[in-house]
Amino acid sequence: MPGNSYNGSSSVPTSRIERLLRERELRKNSKSSYSNEANGNEAVDLESRLREGDNFVEQYLEGASAAREGWEKPDGGLFTQRLLVVANRLPVSAVRRGEESWSLEVSGGGLVSALLGVKEVEAKWIGWAGVNVPDEPGQRALTKALAEKRCIPVFLDEEIVHQYYNGYCNNILWPLFHYLGLPQEDRLATTRSFQSQFAAYKKANQMFADVVNEHYEEGDVVWCHDYHLMFLPKCLKDHNSNMKVGWFLHTPFPSSEIHRTLPSRSELLRAVLAADLVGFHTYDYARHFVSACTRILGLEGTPEGVEDQGRLTRVAAVSLS
Repeated sequence: MPGNSYNGSSSVPTSRIERLLRERELRKNSKSSYSNEANGNEAVDLESRLREGDNFVEQYLEGASAAREGWEKPDGGLFTQRLLVVANRLPVSAVRRGEESWSLEVSGGGLVSALLGVKEVEAKWIGWAGVNVPDEPGQRALTKALAEKRCIPVFLDEEIVHQYYNGYCNNILWPLFHYLGLPQEDRLATTRSFQSQFAAYKKANQMFADVVNEHYEEGDVVWCHDYHLMFLPKCLKDHNSNMKVGWFLHTPFPSSEIHRTLPSRSELLRAVLAADLVGFHTYDYARHFVSACTRILGLEGTPEGVEDQGRLTRVAAVSLS
């Protein structure tokens, strides 16, 4: 069935696993000079493969579209590939004008421009509208207004925003990913603050996942964005292991030595690895991520990405602003 070919397991084919095992055994039994040469070639191959991510978006979506080719809707029409773009903020600014009245302004950006160039894809955006809407009439009105812009809101209350966005995202992850280190405050206070912020971070990511799951249709591709949503791939895959999930980071990814200082380092890495495809701005950032997975989690880095018990997460360097 077409659906099966699209939603097939993302595990590495057995033949490929056997090939990797054979190559590893050959390297172990080779002379040191040969091993050095092989390792050098492998490093070059890794760099070249990670650098092949320039067509990351197009390749990912075209592959999904090809898998759905020939699918028909109940009314006889053909399916259009759907892309669910999930980011902390929607590409829309919302201003409340009344109890059930909102004005919206669409903002541009590199991601918006990139998706405009992808043909035959119906993109919907899921994210926080940047405003607190505690009342149901306001939420219904904003949801209706955003639907006209192909946007779907995630409603976060002020406490979640404070702990998740202002706290863990902007106080912990952003400085660390930019090599500024963790907050140097009173140790006990910092630990308590970190624990509450990390709990809010995971809760917020699950709230995003709940909205995605509500609107997901079989065959959709879900594309998660940035350090705000590192837990989202895991949340989505836990709900539906066949869901096609990508994740892209819009900031640097630090060296493994820096990432190792983060208390939640292993949880975040494994959550991201739940994605089928992971993208970074540069080869160095992609290499840092693979290195963190090998040094912190003890996993194997390959020319294609990172392997964990036969399952491959592809890693690529992508030119996307």
